[in-house]
Amino acid sequence: MPKQIVPSDIDPTAIGEVSAPPYVRLPDPTRLFVRRAQRLNALAEIDELGPYLRFLAALADVQHGIQDGLSDPDLPETEVRERAHAFGMPPLDRDRVASGAFFETLDRLVLAASAIEKPRAAADALDRLKLATPAERHALVRNVLADAIAADALAEHVYVAAALQLHFARLAACLDASTLVPVGDGACPVCGGPPVSSMVVGWHGSHGARFCACSLCGTLWNYVRIKCTLCGSTKGIGYVEVEGGPGTVKAETCDSCGCYVKILHQHKDPNLDPVADDVATLGLDLLVRESGYRRGSFNPFLVGY
Repeated sequence: MPKQIVPSDIDPTAIGEVSAPPYVRLPDPTRLFVRRAQRLNALAEIDELGPYLRFLAALADVQHGIQDGLSDPDLPETEVRERAHAFGMPPLDRDRVASGAFFETLDRLVLAASAIEKPRAAADALDRLKLATPAERHALVRNVLADAIAADALAEHVYVAAALQLHFARLAACLDASTLVPVGDGACPVCGGPPVSSMVVGWHGSHGARFCACSLCGTLWNYVRIKCTLCGSTKGIGYVEVEGGPGTVKAETCDSCGCYVKILHQHKDPNLDPVADDVATLGLDLLVRESGYRRGSFNPFLVGY
């Protein structure tokens, strides 16, 4: 891996190619996790994080495979969603996840994950999770939803985070995208979660548009380019990348808040995944951090960097 970070050219904005991109693209849970597993397996063949990426790929396969027969998640009442829309709030409340449907999802994921190949630390963590009391499981859930996972407790939280991702993606898929409104910089309009990364896409009718990707529910929301996804500043925005790389994953840095979020150029490589490629480009995190910027995004599979 190159040991030097270099400034990228100013991010070109192909405004003329964009024709009214949708504000939100809701996740499709039946495709989201199987495609992520494929990407993680492909990255594992070329990345020095191969063993961990293969574990995450197997976990994504579990997220996909346990969906058949799961109870339907309970959406908030219509009145609650309408009130959220009126006051510019996300319709899904991250503080009210402790439903039977979620814990059914977690139980299924824990059972299915027993059969996948995993690092010793992940196997030990799964055994502890199986024996955890309801109060201990609730605490793990709260930590993930508060984006407050301690680096030395990552292993237990990985499984809980995977179950939460599936649960919230299924909830988000039931919403009407036309009813969603912006809720603030750095916040998903569906669940209020932070972005894991952003992507410049090549979709028909949206070529060159940038979408932030929610770390929890997988929703994508349209966001202006050359603007900090966290604080909204348009001043002091820069782009850096690892020297000698393909130029498809860069760090968008902001001098106003001192943070960075990765930006993926999916229009150049449609296989890029906002979660998988964030983990696989850990080297970029290490180098940008040396430059004095703090990581402003959240990825439950990449804690402590």
